[in-house]
Amino acid sequence: MGRFDLDGKVALVTGGTRGIGLATARALRQRGAQVTIVGRDAGNTAAVADTLGDGVLGVGADVGDRDAVEHAVAATIDRFGRLDVAVANAGVTARLATVRGMPPEEFEKVVRVNLLGAYYTAHAALPHIIETGGHISLVSSIYAFTQGAFVAPYAASKAAVEQFGRALRVELAPHKASVTVAYFGFVDTDMVRFEVDTDPLGVRGTSLVPWPLNQHLTPDQGAEALVRGIEQRSAQIIAPSQWSVLSVLRGIINPGVDFVMSKLPLISELVAQGDSQKVADSAPDATLELPVNREAARAGRVE
Repeated sequence: MGRFDLDGKVALVTGGTRGIGLATARALRQRGAQVTIVGRDAGNTAAVADTLGDGVLGVGADVGDRDAVEHAVAATIDRFGRLDVAVANAGVTARLATVRGMPPEEFEKVVRVNLLGAYYTAHAALPHIIETGGHISLVSSIYAFTQGAFVAPYAASKAAVEQFGRALRVELAPHKASVTVAYFGFVDTDMVRFEVDTDPLGVRGTSLVPWPLNQHLTPDQGAEALVRGIEQRSAQIIAPSQWSVLSVLRGIINPGVDFVMSKLPLISELVAQGDSQKVADSAPDATLELPVNREAARAGRVE
């Protein structure tokens, strides 16, 4: 397949009110695409869409609700008449804990939003993507191929998104449509700042991540990589790029990583802490919206 020109195309981006989702919507619009952003709060989503100017529709929908996602796609068709690109970006995480220490409803919420939300988005968009020979982007994570201790539902759901994307890529090829799976490392978003910089378990756990793997991306850098992947119909994008080596060598490296981590005294301490972790307060996520500061949003920030 050749290069995918976004000028004149129509795209839908879930989790589009902040972070990589918002930056992706902005980058798509700059390339001439009309865009629907989807966020859980309808009023805030409409307000954020307004900051992006003409050619942007804001639709409130919980991606864990299949009917709501189908409504968002239908609203896109009603407004723009077509759909060429679907970006399943919305994602959540729970407060860091062990599987033992995490209430089942927290685990289920993460899987519902991250995995089923990606499936609902892709499935609702499929007839239109096939019709236009378009493109689907699924946002996975480096946790799809790295150790997921203390973030088990997040890692499991993102690994499942990877496999979903691989299957979908093969199934859409005869229709001249394409699929990208995006793997991001640590991105400077509210979700990652909470997990890495605020949560005591995250602060100690991420101290084990060596340089340069612990380097953060900005949302704009992540969005630019994602949009380039759409334009090139890339099978995958990995950002920061240094994670690519671990992805390629995962079958060799991961058993060793698991063995070493299981023997570390720090891990034993963290397991004890994670087993008793209180998770009543959920972590920030890509589908939660903050009240929009319009001037900040126009400058590239939502506060």
